[in-house]
Formats: sequence, structure tokens, C-alpha cells
Amino acid sequence: MLQQQIPSPQTLGADLRALRKARGLTLSEIADTLGRSVGWLSQVERDMSEPTISDLRQIAGVLGVPMSMLFGHGNVPAPEQGYIVRAGARRAMGGSEEGLVEELLSPDLTDDFEMVHSTFAARSEMQMPANRPTQEVGYVVSGQLELRIGTRQFSVGPGDSFRIRHEEFHWSNPHDEPCVAIWVIAPPVY
Repeated sequence: MLQQQIPSPQTLGADLRALRKARGLTLSEIADTLGRSVGWLSQVERDMSEPTISDLRQIAGVLGVPMSMLFGHGNVPAPEQGYIVRAGARRAMGGSEEGLVEELLSPDLTDDFEMVHSTFAARSEMQMPANRPTQEVGYVVSGQLELRIGTRQFSVGPGDSFRIRHEEFHWSNPHDEPCVAIWVIAPPVY
């Protein structure tokens, strides 16, 4: 009796390799554009190195795809698909190398916005400021976060909320405790 082989889920590396090849790009061309080594990109494609959120943002830009295309979908029971996201089944986004772990709270990216659960590690800082064509609102659940929005500096803590409209922003958590925040972003960027 032959056993049916269940295909393994696509990995981030496999998705990146397929997107790169579909666009006729070499490892070298993408690595040069990103300012990274061919070896690092090769390791990412072979799932031997995990890129940060900033890395994924740059890679998505080079490949001309939304970041959401780079994240897998968990096993969700059919009746819950598009409606429910269980705490243990959130889609993780990017590595934690820069101190930020993000999970998608929205069931999918078919709405005009997305909700993201962000955990900023203690003593962490964003590698490069971001400026995206979005409107974003964040709510701090716990911990403290230092924000620069445009040219203004803010310190936010539990119960505080903030808004970013098409402006460059940068975050840091110079504190000894992690910070947890919920972000609503429109349109979806992941």
C-alpha cells in the first residue's frame, strides 16, 4: 500500500527564491540592491538565517510584492478562516534580531486595514526609520516605548495611544522591560 505524501508547507526561504527566480533576478543582483552579502541572502533562501522586519521590508520592495506575501498561513479550521485568529495561531512576521516580534491579529489581509501585536524587547531599537504611505494608530498595552514621529519625540506607556500619518517614524525601547503594543495600519503593509 502506497502512503500518500503530505507536502510540507512552503518556507519563507522557498517563497523568496521562487519570487526572485520568477523575476529573473540573481542572488547577486538582490544582495547588491539590499547592501547585503550573497552568502547572507543565500542563507535566508535556505532558511538558515532569519531576516528582520527591516530586512523583509527591503526584500519585499526589491521584489515588488507586499510584505504579506512573505508570511505563511497557519492551519486554521475551515469554519474559522477569515473570522478568528487563535492566540497560538498568529502569523509571525520577521525575525526578532532587531528586538521586534510582530504577529498578525487580523484573520487575513483582505480588509482596508490590519491589526498587529508588537512586542519590543527591552533595550532594543529600530534599525532604520520607516516612512510608509499609511495611517497607523498604536495602543500601548504594557511597558514603555520611545517614538520619533517626524521631528517630534514622544514617550508612551500603558494605556497611551498614538497616530502616525504618512510620516517618518522611529522607535526604541531603552527600558529594562519589553513593551507590548497593538497597531492598526491602513492600508495593510504586511
